[in-house]
Amino acid sequence: MKTNILVSTLLVAGAGLFSSCSDFLEYQPQGTLSSDNIKSASNADALVTAAYASVGNGEMIGPIASMWVYGSVRSDDAYKGGGGVADLEDINFYEQYNLTQPQQGGGFYHPYTWENYYKSISRANVGLRSIDALSETDFPLKKTRLAELRFLRAHAHFMLKMLFKNIPYVDETLSNDEILTVSNRALTNDQLWDKIAADFQYAVDNLPVTQTQVGRANKLSAAAYLAKLRLYQAYEQDDNNRVTGINKTKLQEVVKLTEMVISSGRYKLQPDFAENFLPEFDNGVESVFSVQYSINDGTTVGRLNFETGLNYPHGAPQYGCCGFHQPSQNLANAFGTDANGLPKFDTFNDGVIDFKTATVDPRVDHTIGIDGHPYKYNAALPFSNSWVRDPGVYGFFQSMKEQQLATSSTYKKQGPFIGTSKNIDIIRYADVLLFQAEAYIELGQQASALPLINAIRARAAASTGRTKKADGSNPSNYLIRPYSAASWTQDYARKALQFERRLEFATESPRFFDLVRWGIAEPTLNAYLAKEKTRRSFLSGAKFTAGRDEYLPIPQREINFTKGLYKQNPGF
Repeated sequence: MKTNILVSTLLVAGAGLFSSCSDFLEYQPQGTLSSDNIKSASNADALVTAAYASVGNGEMIGPIASMWVYGSVRSDDAYKGGGGVADLEDINFYEQYNLTQPQQGGGFYHPYTWENYYKSISRANVGLRSIDALSETDFPLKKTRLAELRFLRAHAHFMLKMLFKNIPYVDETLSNDEILTVSNRALTNDQLWDKIAADFQYAVDNLPVTQTQVGRANKLSAAAYLAKLRLYQAYEQDDNNRVTGINKTKLQEVVKLTEMVISSGRYKLQPDFAENFLPEFDNGVESVFSVQYSINDGTTVGRLNFETGLNYPHGAPQYGCCGFHQPSQNLANAFGTDANGLPKFDTFNDGVIDFKTATVDPRVDHTIGIDGHPYKYNAALPFSNSWVRDPGVYGFFQSMKEQQLATSSTYKKQGPFIGTSKNIDIIRYADVLLFQAEAYIELGQQASALPLINAIRARAAASTGRTKKADGSNPSNYLIRPYSAASWTQDYARKALQFERRLEFATESPRFFDLVRWGIAEPTLNAYLAKEKTRRSFLSGAKFTAGRDEYLPIPQREINFTKGLYKQNPGF
């Protein structure tokens, strides 16, 4: 059991404290703690804990911690998987792009995700109003806790903006009646980014560098998140989602903020890539901010992550459900390396990689379940093609990073579904290094990006100890080397950065959002589909439409609830 912010006061301010209503605008936290009855520092702290809990209060059909549905399956990284296209067809709609609808499957997935994020914002706002009414004499941690709540509110708004683009910004100053008057187009794109950034900046200015309880946001995690926001904002978009320019001032801010994190010495890369995906390293040196989960914490089930519980091998006897989130052939091919140990930027997808003969980046065996290769670092448990649920539709690969062995103390099965108490990292230190590298490249200072990218590659090269087979041999032919300063032009460095982000975070879900940020989603994904249609017939009708498919539609039920105050995104 983890000793952290969630576990320490879970029984006071856990998930059962609040009730849910059908629309986020009607949602108000109710129960023993509210803005009307906060009388003590302990009760105020419990409200903050409840706000932390809410960032992990997603569900399989309304995820908010894992973006595998929205960021991995909607990209070239993965197929939906499962038992054919009709199995959880809402995810198939996202994968096909042209089937996505404002109202899907009774509101499953993006309507629930919208609602769950706004519930999280509501918890933060209740906490802000309540704590602001206390004096610092009564509550010495007042400023710190206010900063944490603003960080959590910014996180939820950021994720909503990344998914939907045009969202209503809701803060603690608004009454229930006033919330009903806030349009999702009240702010321009830049104004909305700046509103969210103001919360992160407050957190940077008012949080300590370290916290006594793990899981709490600190000054450096706030700086890293603000850097992420400014990096997204730097790629300026018009109303049709086209990237029209890159703001150099914002990029310089990214460099400054990431340098604050890097120079602090507080974070570093885990020595082995595997350690980011094993629960015994939760809240380790690479975890800058993560959603916290727990097991055996005094609650009935524990605060488990069920959002990725569908993604285990269906045919493996220790799991039995449900075979979703299968890596694409395109992604598997991307791990191939050339004779110099470098990615094949332009030719990686020309054929189908043969893992018996090809040289590959070691990260492939941390990411993809491959027949005969150790499954989740267990040499005695090789992955088997027989475990795959519907190989005729989706092929034989299985995602691995999000899964845990059934023997893990973090693993729990509830009926057919699977949950674990492994944290979900929102930002890890590898992100911070690549945020800075990207900013340097787009500022024309690509030489400064080279050691940052090579540090990531050096860690990958050293991460082969846990992937070995029972006889001590490597399951794949590993060959990965650093980039050379020779020919390190801005264009080449940009390709290297974009490829490195894909390999480092494959199936962790940032891929789709990266493509949108860079303004290359349409050409990349339609080229991917053109090739995949020759491999996977279920994609025969799929097409990505620029100006529409970069973002999810505003849930129709929210437009109806606000009587048309909310305006739909273009193309839907």
